[in-house]
Amino acid sequence: MDEVAGAIADPVRRDILVMLRQGPLSAGQIADRFEVSRPAVSRHLRVLRASGLVHDTPVGRQRLYELDPDRLAELADWLAQFARPTGWQHRLDALETEVHRTRRERRARPADEEQTA
Repeated sequence: MDEVAGAIADPVRRDILVMLRQGPLSAGQIADRFEVSRPAVSRHLRVLRASGLVHDTPVGRQRLYELDPDRLAELADWLAQFARPTGWQHRLDALETEVHRTRRERRARPADEEQTA
């Protein structure tokens, strides 16, 4: 997880990952989208490869780089503990709490009180 977190710490590498969501790209296609030098892009790709976030496949004289989103899963799971429930998740959590409270109250009522209700 630390290796993945370190790899995505750089904004250029994060941009590369976003580009690769659309599909495989060559190093040249990736480099063309940045103002940094091609050797700098190659270093970024090397870091992403070492972390397992991307893998490359030789195709002729080129290498195609492809995203491996599974490597982000462990980091995403760890980060999820810090997210606050929003929207529907918050409402569903409140509903679940209310259901449990109602069940608990029903179990606590005496049997004769339930018959008169």
